[in-house]
Amino acid sequence: MLSRVILAVFLGVWISSHSFTLAEDQYMTRALRLMSETPLIDGHNDLPWQILKQFNNELNKVDLNTLGTTHTNIPKIKAGRLGAQFWSAYVPCETQYKDAVRQTLEQIDVVHRMCQKYPETFMFATSSQDIMDAFSMNKTASLIGVEGGHSIDSSLGTLRIMYQLGVRYLTLTHSCNTPWADNWRVDTGSEPSQHNGLSPFGKQLIVEMNRLGMLIDLAHVTVKVMNQVLDMSKAPVIFSHSSAYSICPHKRNVPDEVLKRVNETGGIVMVNFYNDYVTCSKTAKVSDVADHFDHIKKVAGAGIIGFGGDYDGVTRLPEGLEDVSKVPNLVAELLRRGWTDEEVKAALGNNLLRVLTEVEEVRDRLNGTSPDDVPIPYEEVKNSCRTSYGYPSAGAVHSLSTLALLLTLAFQALVTLTAS
Repeated sequence: MLSRVILAVFLGVWISSHSFTLAEDQYMTRALRLMSETPLIDGHNDLPWQILKQFNNELNKVDLNTLGTTHTNIPKIKAGRLGAQFWSAYVPCETQYKDAVRQTLEQIDVVHRMCQKYPETFMFATSSQDIMDAFSMNKTASLIGVEGGHSIDSSLGTLRIMYQLGVRYLTLTHSCNTPWADNWRVDTGSEPSQHNGLSPFGKQLIVEMNRLGMLIDLAHVTVKVMNQVLDMSKAPVIFSHSSAYSICPHKRNVPDEVLKRVNETGGIVMVNFYNDYVTCSKTAKVSDVADHFDHIKKVAGAGIIGFGGDYDGVTRLPEGLEDVSKVPNLVAELLRRGWTDEEVKAALGNNLLRVLTEVEEVRDRLNGTSPDDVPIPYEEVKNSCRTSYGYPSAGAVHSLSTLALLLTLAFQALVTLTAS
């Protein structure tokens, strides 16, 4: 009799455990199917920075098929079903006022050379159509985002050149103020505000990015800057690698009132996987990251959510999301929580494709607008590493240009207020 009881208990445990495994397999199978139908577009990966740190950008000495010291390599990309990646052209804040432009150009060059060295894996991309073309060829569309406004050295001409080189987003600041924008540390009280958000030149920059068709990335900026940009941008914005402040109250994350405004303006928040931004602690799990997805969906809808893992730019990642190959685990977790196929496809890539398409449409509508060639006032960037060629005759013109910009913005605000 006792042996029968033991056998029954054993069978019950075995059936229960295997039923759980079958259920999990069902979610993973469904996740992989959805990822085969819609490209996973990740907003931020720092592999180029690792190539600089570990190999001094000597890509000829690197084999991305076997590289084992990074979160990202080609086998991991294949296993993670990575459909498109914004590779980060990042250089540290210490390069500001020194060699930031040169170093950023070298990081842009690394991305181009990655695509040339591994054409069977990567396809260089600059548009929403390019992403879909690469996906149809089973390649990872490779786009570039410049992480930090210090990389353009307060130059609209440099911004335009980087766009021509394929850069499709600019993160307005990294973790330092630029001469025209405040960074997120200002909100912690650890750094003073220099511009009360954006300076007049910072507002010029937003207008020029709209004209170019470059995505405006609000990761790393103050809440004041977030709201100023949302007020004035003609195109939707992105947060390329930020999470939900209500879940983890870190100033790098996005507060609920801004999430709602991102929804109203058609933008996207691409969730960061860094433990410190996920749980505000050293450890995290896949379920903790999914909590951010759930919260953003609850506050602002599934239409503003994306993936912004920050792989190879962070030191601590959740259990189950240790490298690029593990992203399907998160997709399966969302499905387990009741996300519909359409909601998952939106987060995977359709939201970012919509945003990029709308940015391109704004660019096309502004096609007849002349580039802004009025420089930042010399007194705002004067330092021992900068010359002043051209400035004596440009100062007065800049004042008129700034006045015209401010009058235009005031008029737009008045029209909006009257309409409401």
